[in-house]
Amino acid sequence: MPHFPVNHPARPLYRVLSGLIGVYILVFGVWGVAETIGDSLFARNSTWALGLRTNLAFSLASVIFGIFLIIGASRRTNLGHYMNLTAGVVFLVTSILMMSVLQTGANFLNFSMSTVVVSMLFGLILLGTGLYDKVGPPESAEAELANRKHPVADVHRR
Repeated sequence: MPHFPVNHPARPLYRVLSGLIGVYILVFGVWGVAETIGDSLFARNSTWALGLRTNLAFSLASVIFGIFLIIGASRRTNLGHYMNLTAGVVFLVTSILMMSVLQTGANFLNFSMSTVVVSMLFGLILLGTGLYDKVGPPESAEAELANRKHPVADVHRR
């Protein structure tokens, strides 16, 4: 089982960071819906919103993901931890998949290379915030801090 730091001191900063990414994605999605309304869902037009190429499907997905991230950032429980981990993986996988079909007809979300780069950056940041914003009881945080200062030596038997 992986080790996630519990009650990390920079946790509020990570929550703000994921919230800002959520706000950007929400604004991008709303702007993109306003720009692409009336187009087909998977149009391959040259429609740009906030520096990223988009179509109606990608804009609607961005609105949903923006709301998802804002909800995750506003929770002081482990829900935000799991939501950020999930969103980070989704952003990374989506950016890699869309980069692989960038110049083909399979580019159904109308990605450009700048959209791929921004999606990868957002994925890495969200994955990082998800790794460090786990919440636990104060006792487990104190035990983790004590273990960091004086680790217990493992005893190996032959």
